[in-house]
Amino acid sequence: MGAEVIDAVFAPVVAFFKPLGLNYAFLLDAMDRQAFWRGMGVTLELCLLVIPCSLAAGVLIAAALTSGRRWLALPTRAFVEVTRNTPTLVQLYCAFLVLNMLITQQLHQYGANPLTPLMWVVIVVSLHKGVFHAEALRAGIEAVPRVTLEAARSLGFSRRQLLWRVELPLAVRFALPSLINNLVDLVKMTAVASAIAVGDVTYESIMIWTQRDNVLELLLLILLYFGLLTWLVSVVGRWLETRLRMPGYGQ
Repeated sequence: MGAEVIDAVFAPVVAFFKPLGLNYAFLLDAMDRQAFWRGMGVTLELCLLVIPCSLAAGVLIAAALTSGRRWLALPTRAFVEVTRNTPTLVQLYCAFLVLNMLITQQLHQYGANPLTPLMWVVIVVSLHKGVFHAEALRAGIEAVPRVTLEAARSLGFSRRQLLWRVELPLAVRFALPSLINNLVDLVKMTAVASAIAVGDVTYESIMIWTQRDNVLELLLLILLYFGLLTWLVSVVGRWLETRLRMPGYGQ
């Protein structure tokens, strides 16, 4: 689609909002418009990366917490408490400004640091929210009926088989509402990426409004965009809850 066609599409939109005191003239500037689209794409990319990574981290942390091995459960519990009780933004700053610098110094003689700012956001946010997923899964594991576990043991299941074939599949169903709520919060949490200059929708909007003084207009667009993303997560979550509902539970 050519620039002329795009301008023709957005011109009535800009004209419609102008009498309302909302300045969306940046939509008619090709560079600003492309920057905003690019930021929306980066935010979507972060969500698509962080959601599965955080779920995987949650499963591993929950498995460690319920492993019954003190040497594994105690350090994991300490990690959970530290991560859960400190702000995500502070964790991101510590990881990017401290750990990233140390890694860069160590790898200086071998080449560039492969960890980009976007990757640090994925790592930090995934681990932070993975802790909350783990707590939800742990509660689900503890909700598995004892008779079910005894039946599995009578079939000769090992501790690992019991976890992966019995406890986790049931725990996911029990914990699904909490997990979906965590994922909704996770989508909103990706906005911290702008703090380390990752070009997400928030960062690109800041760059635009510093030049055009249209803070309110861009904030409204950011709210609508995150509202759309969280709504989509909620819709998928409700569909999964209906499809994976346990017969006889929650009726």
